[in-house]
Amino acid sequence: MDLPYELRDLLRQAYSAERAAAFAYQGHAGSLPSRDHDDKARIREIENDEWIHRAEVLSLMHEYEVSVSIWYEVKYYLIGKTISWSCYVIGWFMPMYFAGRLESGNVNEYYRMKDLFHTEGITRHDDILEEMGIKEKEHEVFFLGKIRTHAWLPFFEKVFGWGASRSYNPIDLDEF
Repeated sequence: MDLPYELRDLLRQAYSAERAAAFAYQGHAGSLPSRDHDDKARIREIENDEWIHRAEVLSLMHEYEVSVSIWYEVKYYLIGKTISWSCYVIGWFMPMYFAGRLESGNVNEYYRMKDLFHTEGITRHDDILEEMGIKEKEHEVFFLGKIRTHAWLPFFEKVFGWGASRSYNPIDLDEF
């Protein structure tokens, strides 16, 4: 079955972006002080989730014969490695903030994929797409919890549009 361009492109972007996120989390965990072993462990779990999501998306791509985008692979590789490196330079707040902001948007990607599959009459991927969307929401909640009381959060929320009072998705974990 030939999927519409928007869905094929979203799958390609998600596949490559999951690797970028995993790379970023490697730097994020590595840059935290050694005394923060619980946070380091949780961020490593989140990194692992990203690798799992990448494999799941690839499985969907294979099923529908969607090729990997070399452009996205290179672009997101460079983004992920740059973010990973920057975590060692910019302190802990900004990596926590931008990780939460990114994860908030990622939730929507998986629900958008689900909707696009539905327009093609395909519902058999609903469970895995919802599971990945919920996992991304859990990541968002973790990162927001780390910065919720930080003095810079109101400023960053105003400038970048995400924070304690604004999410990029409507998902409420209490409903699941």
